[in-house]
Amino acid sequence: MPDAPLPFPSIRLQIVADASPVDRNGFLRVRRQRLRAHYPDGTVSEEFVYDQVDREALDAVVMVAHFRDASDRLHVFLRSAVRPPAALRPLEVRPIPEKPSLGHLWEMPAGLVEASERSAEGLKACACRELDEELGLCVPLDAMLPLGPSTFPSPGVIGERHFYFHARVDPSLRHPPHGDGSALERHAAIVSLPLDEALDWVRRGDIEDAKTEIALRRLAELVP
Repeated sequence: MPDAPLPFPSIRLQIVADASPVDRNGFLRVRRQRLRAHYPDGTVSEEFVYDQVDREALDAVVMVAHFRDASDRLHVFLRSAVRPPAALRPLEVRPIPEKPSLGHLWEMPAGLVEASERSAEGLKACACRELDEELGLCVPLDAMLPLGPSTFPSPGVIGERHFYFHARVDPSLRHPPHGDGSALERHAAIVSLPLDEALDWVRRGDIEDAKTEIALRRLAELVP
């Protein structure tokens, strides 16, 4: 087993032309480019069209808020979310029967990184802001700690990175979160449960959100 990852084949992408739609007003935008791939043996691919999704605030922070109860059992907070792309999956593409709660997910709180927060300290400030907004929990900047490296949640579609953090919180100080005004955030449920039970939800498929599974498993490795 190698001590370090093996090097990738040296494949370079060349942008031949940008044919993105002119209308770029929406929250998400389609970027359509004509590309060529240059291979390590000196050969070059034919031109091909590649569509990707883009947005102004590209990256996101993911926060695990945790605490220990009177018996020293570690608990985490989760928040419910309704995700239209999952909830509105067309019937004709479904390879398996879907549950009635399709599109309703238990998630770690997360939020988009604003332009002014694109730095190491800015990411921590963003995580603190979003934790207050989504869970109603305020923590100081130095209490927001990194939780492993960033990941690409959907690299074939969007260049978004997820940056993971965790913070120990006092649940008695939680106040009603004010949210961001989105219609999809109204009436969201917030729960706290033991970390080991949350991991059982992952194994049973009750937690289907990938970033939440990553964050839970990382916390279990980090905090005994």
